[in-house]
Amino acid sequence: MQAPEADSESLTARPQTAERARDATRRFLAAVAPASMPEVDAVLLVVSELVTNALRHAGEVTRFRLEARPGTVTVSVDDPSRAAPCALPRDVERPGGFGWHLVRSLSAEVQVRVRPGGKTVSAVLPLPQ
Repeated sequence: MQAPEADSESLTARPQTAERARDATRRFLAAVAPASMPEVDAVLLVVSELVTNALRHAGEVTRFRLEARPGTVTVSVDDPSRAAPCALPRDVERPGGFGWHLVRSLSAEVQVRVRPGGKTVSAVLPLPQ
């Protein structure tokens, strides 16, 4: 774990499955937020989608980070692909393709930073204290 900044808590890991990322997120959120809030479910869904996308489209997660600040939590997932996520046309007849829409609708802010060696996708979600 990296040293937290003032008024923040953070966790850095390298999960190999979405399930492990969700487990780490549950433990992290239990330490920084009340247990049964709808916002916690939203964070877990975004974690699952971002980690699953990195594994499916880039082959691995090179870094997973959670950072809680007053009123928000930021989920960041690094992977080795430089291709930015894109929203697929919504088609209820086709399975899948709704994850990026969900991430964007549940998050207050989403950023994709392409860098040498891959990209970082970050989502900021509300998290009352």
